[in-house]
Amino acid sequence: MSSKLLRGTFVLTLGTYISRILGMIYLIPFGAMVGATGGALFQYGYNQYTIFLNIATMGFPAAVSRFVSKYNSKGDYETSRKMLKAGMSVMLVTGMIAFFILYLSAPFFAKISLGGADNNGLTVDHVVYVIRMVSLALLVVPIMSLVRGFFQGHQMMGPTAVSQVVEQLARIIFLLSATYIVLKVIDGGLVIAVGYATFAALIGAFGGLIVLYYYWNKRKGDLLAMQPNTGPTADLSYKKMFLELFSYAAPYVFVGLAIPLYSYIDTNTFNKAMIEAGYKDISQDMLAIVTLYVPKLVMIPVSLATAFGLTLIPTITESFTNRNFKLLNQQINQTMQIILFLVVPAVIGMSFLSGPAYTFFYGSESLHPEIGQGILFWYAPVAILFSLFTVNAAILQGINKQKFAVVSLVLGVIVKVLLNVPLIKLFQGNGAILATALGYSVSLLYGFIMIRRHAGYSYKILLKRAILIFILSAVMGIAVKITEWILSLFISYENGQMQSAFVVFVAAVIGGAVYMYGAYRLGFLEKMFGRRLPGFLKKGRHSSE
Repeated sequence: MSSKLLRGTFVLTLGTYISRILGMIYLIPFGAMVGATGGALFQYGYNQYTIFLNIATMGFPAAVSRFVSKYNSKGDYETSRKMLKAGMSVMLVTGMIAFFILYLSAPFFAKISLGGADNNGLTVDHVVYVIRMVSLALLVVPIMSLVRGFFQGHQMMGPTAVSQVVEQLARIIFLLSATYIVLKVIDGGLVIAVGYATFAALIGAFGGLIVLYYYWNKRKGDLLAMQPNTGPTADLSYKKMFLELFSYAAPYVFVGLAIPLYSYIDTNTFNKAMIEAGYKDISQDMLAIVTLYVPKLVMIPVSLATAFGLTLIPTITESFTNRNFKLLNQQINQTMQIILFLVVPAVIGMSFLSGPAYTFFYGSESLHPEIGQGILFWYAPVAILFSLFTVNAAILQGINKQKFAVVSLVLGVIVKVLLNVPLIKLFQGNGAILATALGYSVSLLYGFIMIRRHAGYSYKILLKRAILIFILSAVMGIAVKITEWILSLFISYENGQMQSAFVVFVAAVIGGAVYMYGAYRLGFLEKMFGRRLPGFLKKGRHSSE
């Protein structure tokens, strides 16, 4: 891989995760201002928007990146530019269609989200207002996403990375400022505040577009220098061009919808199930915790670890193309083990520290720490399944079996839909988590079987290492709980966010040290990371295969 491509990949990854971290941090002041009810109202609008956005973009941004890269490598820059013009027209049209459908159908979605009736102070009209405010972003975001894909196809990752960060910053600054002004300065009420908080998606999109326009002007010379073709023009008709695009885009559409789809199912079934089970008084607040506040905490370690593992996917594709199945097995092993090695201790540690962790981030009583801590305890381990599903789907795409990634998602979603309502009635918020875990488990089981069948992959080594990783993580968890208990003799995390932060930091450092020392002594670090490790970390006593 060229140094330019490596640098670009690093810049893009860095931009993506700075954006995600910002997307988690802003919830601390936002949650303190709007509470659980405001969080639920926010999700009623935002989850609808997320699904419609994925449908409107149809996986085009990633597909355009691949399309442009392919034809540029052949010296056919004319076809790349033709795709950009046609793609922008398509994104404009699909964005407008998605906007009108969501805007006009807002009353329908509002009734479903609320469980068929007004719920704890929120009415259908309130939810309609929020959905319509956020729907405006559908007019801009698809076009912005396509331009990012075009830049990436030219191996220009900087514009995408910077625009992602600026988009998130603009959105958060407007969101927090508008929420504060509406609630604290003009006393406009919770519904108006949350409406402007979702409208911030449009403001962020304009911020991202301005950055992309700046880079377009700055790099116009480089792009224009590519105008004369150095190879023959493919002379594709629009029909053939879009058929090729859709063949690239389909897997991205379905796999990218995984987490939003599960959250969307919860948004539209949770209240109805809770009301029918007699839990109307807490349904809305619990929905906010299950779909917004807790997932944001869990996704940070998962996202970082998954990004690290996914860097190996291009090499998996190359090995499969060259029919080098021995190397392919080694690469799949390494990818899976790295994911487990990084994610398992992170989420188990978060689960064991659910009390101080939730209090640290959302100390406000309006966010129900007594409920949130329990939800976080059970939700955190499910994040292992999120990570494995993402990598599982990427491996299936790497070995050119995209349709099986789609089938695995569909199977999981069917399980989620069938089990969500009955499990919520039995176990409330934990029921939604259990339905999600079962859905992802079915998807993973199917995906693992397909990888074994079509890549000739053996799980023997992975299973042995996974068992050791879970044992090490359990030891780490014990160390974390002992540390928390000792600290509780002198300081109580329930007394405030500063106390919680201290407990989380000390326990995490000690737990992490125990885990890494155990991994070092077993030779795990060298076995998984190999040459990437400094020499002093390669002294561990090797475990047997």
